[in-house]
Amino acid sequence: MNAERNGMKPQHITLIGAGLVGSLLAVYLARRGYDVTIIEKRPDMRTAAISAGRSINLALANRGIRPLEELGLMQQVRDIIIPMKGRMLHDEQGQTQLVPYGQQPHEVIYSVSRGELNKLLMTAAEATGKVKIVFETGIEQIDFNQQRILLKHEQTGAQQPHHFELLIGADGGGSVVRKAIDALHGKASIEEKLFHSYKELNIAAGANGSFRIEKEALHIWPRGDFMMIGLPNNDGSFTMTLFAPDQGAVSFAALHDHASFTRFFEQNFADALKLMPDAAETYFRNPTGFLGTVHCPNWYVQNKALLIGDAAHAIVPFHGQGMNCGFEDCFDLNRLLDEHHDNWQPVFAAYAAARKPNGEAIALMAQENYVEMRATVRDPKFQLKKTVGFELEKRWPQLFSPRYSMVMFQHIPYAEALRRGRINDDILAALCDPIEQAEQVDYILAEQLIRQKLG
Repeated sequence: MNAERNGMKPQHITLIGAGLVGSLLAVYLARRGYDVTIIEKRPDMRTAAISAGRSINLALANRGIRPLEELGLMQQVRDIIIPMKGRMLHDEQGQTQLVPYGQQPHEVIYSVSRGELNKLLMTAAEATGKVKIVFETGIEQIDFNQQRILLKHEQTGAQQPHHFELLIGADGGGSVVRKAIDALHGKASIEEKLFHSYKELNIAAGANGSFRIEKEALHIWPRGDFMMIGLPNNDGSFTMTLFAPDQGAVSFAALHDHASFTRFFEQNFADALKLMPDAAETYFRNPTGFLGTVHCPNWYVQNKALLIGDAAHAIVPFHGQGMNCGFEDCFDLNRLLDEHHDNWQPVFAAYAAARKPNGEAIALMAQENYVEMRATVRDPKFQLKKTVGFELEKRWPQLFSPRYSMVMFQHIPYAEALRRGRINDDILAALCDPIEQAEQVDYILAEQLIRQKLG
């Protein structure tokens, strides 16, 4: 019998997916006294080599740091992160310009290896003594009525039934749990493909592990309809990622051999190519990664199953918020369990109501940030508005905050950051469209607009 129906909390929770969000959530649940079994399709990355070329280094920001600090894990995480103070823009001639993320010393984001962080979190989950991770095991079938899943070992093909009291899907953008919930409700999620993809490359470390380009920055080569970015690693290397359309004159389809690749990089990324002598070989060896957004209408099934992280709201990576949003899911779910004294029945609806609009908001902002990173950031008017925005923040810090700062350095709900960001855009357009230089800003008008629209 379902313990929840008797007003009791479940004794055991089955979690699908031992990725970043699943592992972090398992630590939270174990600390609350639950026994947790995590079912993970992949091998244990701590003992087995994982496929390369799809990692995309992650940007850890305040929303992700807060739960790590709450669980006492941030000190360990600090050993594997590198601060990034801003965007280092590389133009076609190889000239660079650092654009700071914020104005305060704490307004930085951190480059972290997905794999290293995942290993740390899995180990932390197991260290609670209440979490068991079952690797190389997939989900063949989910029966919500019987509260039973059918497991299949990835190597042997052996099948085994597993009863669950409460099921949580943290199994990523292709979530099996989400698809089963969709089928139960008869309403499918929308998986929106971007029609741009990515390919991972690499700048090797210099002598004695030195960094060959600026260490404390997120490097961007913005080229209009495509771009390349670089994030630092602790060993002195940089994980480079090319983002481009799937089809067209400039696209992944057009880079069909070493000659076309080399021509393309010599024309667009000559400074980076000098640091990547094996770039063509790496390009054709690594897989092309998919980019898309998941819009999920059904986040839970009664008091039996729940989605979290990318399983509920996968987004494109251009705001560096996929992991941070998933970690914030865990933080908010834990707060709701506190509020409802571990009575899960009201938590399901409250969690979905709180997180779903924020998931949709950050999905939209991530798509908008792709345009900013690859194109708009080069526009002098955009740079003017950014400069003026910083000045407005200095003068009226209680009222005006740039949208990027709200998303990355604060804990304002994403939906509210989106709403206020739209107002910011209107204010900056009114102030900057008629002028060419920041010194020409009418700050009397600025104060009127800020107090009228944001006060």
